[in-house]
Amino acid sequence: MIAATQFDTLPERAETQRGLVAVAMSGGVDSSAVAALLQQQGHAVVGLTMQLWNQRRLPELQGDGPAQHRCCSLDDVYDAKAVAQHLNFPHYVVNFEEQFEARVVRPFVDQYLAGRTPIACTNCNNDVKFEPLLRMARQIGAERLATGHYARIRRNEGTARWELLRARDDGKDQSYFLWGLTQEQLSRSEFPLGDLTKEEVRALARRANLPVAEKPESMELCFVPTGNYVQFIHAYSRERGISLQNSEGEIVNEAGDVIGRHNGVHGFTIGQRKGLGFAAGKPLYVLSIDPEKNRVVVGEDDVLRKTNCELEGVNWVSVDRPTESVRAFAKIRHKHEPAPATIEPLDSNRARVTFDAPQRAITPGQAAVFYDGDRVLGGGWIR
Repeated sequence: MIAATQFDTLPERAETQRGLVAVAMSGGVDSSAVAALLQQQGHAVVGLTMQLWNQRRLPELQGDGPAQHRCCSLDDVYDAKAVAQHLNFPHYVVNFEEQFEARVVRPFVDQYLAGRTPIACTNCNNDVKFEPLLRMARQIGAERLATGHYARIRRNEGTARWELLRARDDGKDQSYFLWGLTQEQLSRSEFPLGDLTKEEVRALARRANLPVAEKPESMELCFVPTGNYVQFIHAYSRERGISLQNSEGEIVNEAGDVIGRHNGVHGFTIGQRKGLGFAAGKPLYVLSIDPEKNRVVVGEDDVLRKTNCELEGVNWVSVDRPTESVRAFAKIRHKHEPAPATIEPLDSNRARVTFDAPQRAITPGQAAVFYDGDRVLGGGWIR
């Protein structure tokens, strides 16, 4: 096994080795099954595991021990090494801590403080995982990069474009988090699990006697050990020398009447009901967040439903950027049921989504991703 290394210390390769595939190994059953499957198909494999976050940072959040079921922990690195040893292929642990903090952790905290609700996994895919790992794969001579994502890629010969598709297992589909991938990235990537169900992946891992075959799925973010985002935001801000002690503000109703107090807008998200900090005679939900006035506006559920939103940072994945409005099904959250909508391009990286029927809790900082059947047309960040 090869110890952790920085990107620029890996060997340079002028040419790739035919058939060699780099596998992004998280230490979980999915990416481990990918490595076993590729070997069974006759590919030479090399494993790449990203070291993203120093687990010893912010010790006040650690409690009695590491939280279970979160990705990219030190135990996951050891598990990835164990799988590589079991299957007998080279394995690198690569240090992406600096990039991960700058491109994922810091924006995550800053967006919460700005009253938005970010998606760290999408940022990680867009800004940390694919482009650096693809370059790293090329450096070690691999033709392609394979990951354990549940999604599919295909080449459309009619349009000469690579297309991103939903996974066969709808309950595990991760295409919502991959809308930011480029044509170049899709052309050099593989998602071998896209046509498999989770049960089939577990069965494959058991047949290969993988040491992680029964490992539970990761549920929490790797840099939030307790799963409590507010605690993490406070601890990380203190480490940066930023005080959040004076972040108290007002909770108001739609008329502007003060009905409560809060300890910071970063503790709220659109549609939230629990944890508002006061009792009311009827259910109230967070309708909007105003970081400039340090206010949280609450109201009844029906006010949460809106028909349109604007997007920024739009990426058209499987199709060229349209010049006119297109019909599609749009998702505004990972677990949101796609709803029929019209997508109107506004300029090179903005768009407006207008749903046929009002949708609940359209949340700034989340993504709207548009589909044509199984095909991901594109996506963007909700403003």
